[in-house]
Amino acid sequence: MARPWIEFVQSQNLPWHAGDLGGTRPGIEVKTLSVDLDDGAASLLIRYPPGWRLDHRGAIAVDEEFLVLEGALSVGATRYGEKSYAHWPAGFERGSMESAAGAVVLTFFSGRPIPSAPRTFDSARLVEHLDAFAVPYTGNFHPEFPPGAGRKRLYEDPVTHDQSWILGTLPMRWAERAEVHPVVEEMYLLTGESHGNRGVMRPGAYFWRPPGIPHGPYGTLTGNLYFFRTKGGPLKTEYVDSGQRFRWWPPYDPALPAELAFARGETTPAPRCW
Repeated sequence: MARPWIEFVQSQNLPWHAGDLGGTRPGIEVKTLSVDLDDGAASLLIRYPPGWRLDHRGAIAVDEEFLVLEGALSVGATRYGEKSYAHWPAGFERGSMESAAGAVVLTFFSGRPIPSAPRTFDSARLVEHLDAFAVPYTGNFHPEFPPGAGRKRLYEDPVTHDQSWILGTLPMRWAERAEVHPVVEEMYLLTGESHGNRGVMRPGAYFWRPPGIPHGPYGTLTGNLYFFRTKGGPLKTEYVDSGQRFRWWPPYDPALPAELAFARGETTPAPRCW
């Protein structure tokens, strides 16, 4: 995976671009959060305008995973409202699509999305629709994880064991140790704020962190909801001494590739082609 380290960018600072996702979604707008220039795998915000429709059924040649952030999207007879989740394997035939009032959808593709004929896939890799509000919280997912948080498990790939979940944390919670993971960790902050070693993340904050990078400790005054994914296997965590005590309101100190330097005010944004 040839994605750069991004930690972190507020998605509000990224531009919207008109797009059609390789002809699979004409008439939408896209914000690119991160992209693998080798295979086209990407993490995006997709904005479906009010009245948007795609009348024909279809499939694409790569996996698609998404979480509805705002509004609603209907696919066939299924309505995906706020915090609805899906993981569609490559070749999954979805129904016609529409968004009467518009929607903003956090979307992930495992490669460049191109039209495909429907084809056979492992049914264990399909999550056709999931209401994240209805998914129960689980705890005790790591014996050293500081108390005051719960996880809503959304998906685990039966082959790679990549995982996707929502993490909710209580207000006035913080830790004193940093973490290291042997896999890619990707995050989009849904609600609340999070104070950490790279600054204060607010709703819309995004990071793509390669394996082996110490991060944290973190804290929150308000409590928060995060959407997390791993690539390269399940989440495993080693807790390490951060070398500094946790502090509230740290300055913004991001790790950003050159093409995202504008997000911290250093240059002007360049169009992203994908």
